[in-house]
Amino acid sequence: MPLGTLDRTPPPFFRQGPSALSKLTVFSALALFLMVADTRFKITQPLRIVVATALRPVQWVAMQPINWAQGGSKYFEALGSSQSSEELARQKLGLQSQRANQVEQLLLENTRLRQLLTLRERVTTPAQAAQVLYDAADPYTRKVIIDKGMTDGIATGSPVIDESGVLGQVTRVYPSVSEITLVTNRDQAIPVQNSRTGARGIAFGDGTGYAGALELRFMAANADVQPGDILTTSGVDAVYPPGLPVAKVDRVERRVDSAFARVYCTPFALVSGTAHVMVLKPVADQVAPRPATDPTPALPGKKGARN
Repeated sequence: MPLGTLDRTPPPFFRQGPSALSKLTVFSALALFLMVADTRFKITQPLRIVVATALRPVQWVAMQPINWAQGGSKYFEALGSSQSSEELARQKLGLQSQRANQVEQLLLENTRLRQLLTLRERVTTPAQAAQVLYDAADPYTRKVIIDKGMTDGIATGSPVIDESGVLGQVTRVYPSVSEITLVTNRDQAIPVQNSRTGARGIAFGDGTGYAGALELRFMAANADVQPGDILTTSGVDAVYPPGLPVAKVDRVERRVDSAFARVYCTPFALVSGTAHVMVLKPVADQVAPRPATDPTPALPGKKGARN
């Protein structure tokens, strides 16, 4: 084919339009014109509304994962905060419960101390307060240990009372503590008087299995003793001051084969739960010693007669 007949024009694929600089200039001018026009005349406002309305569902769908992530993080934060608040509230509730128990214990101790002071006002015997430390190692001996001893002037045989009545007697004294034998000990005896009839007797600790009780022994079978009678100290032993409440008659057993009645009594003192006591000075220590008697001088007349 002759050379003159060849088409020297570039194929459409390689055809070039305006230059890139021309396009940049035109589109920059158009953009500047549109911005000025939109600012001055708001010509693109309807178009923006249409586009925003059309893209609203797409935006909502696109924002859901972010909202879920934020909601999940807030849920776990709120869950952790609520668990911490619950734990703190439980701790506060435990402290308040402990304080409430302490308040109840203090109120009970305050009431008992007031009752002890009231009973102390009825006794003219010198006394000093003490606190029960612990029970004796052997529970069958019915003994307790108090925090006052020889250095505090505690003497063996001193009677001990609590807010309700006679608790026992000091049987051993150490330098800083003392041992008290309770009235319910089977080897402990205390002279008592029936406040209704005035009859005297001796109350012993009951060691026959009627735990925490006293037994009024050697009472005749026909003695005037009834359940509910109040027994107080008679004071004839020169140890306990008279008039201190000791026990209340609980039941009376009269048998035809025995000359004595079995009288069981319940002590007024809290033999198993007292915390504060009053140690009294024995009555015998307050009585002046008996004066020594001088020997009777011999009569002069009889002496001369013998001579």
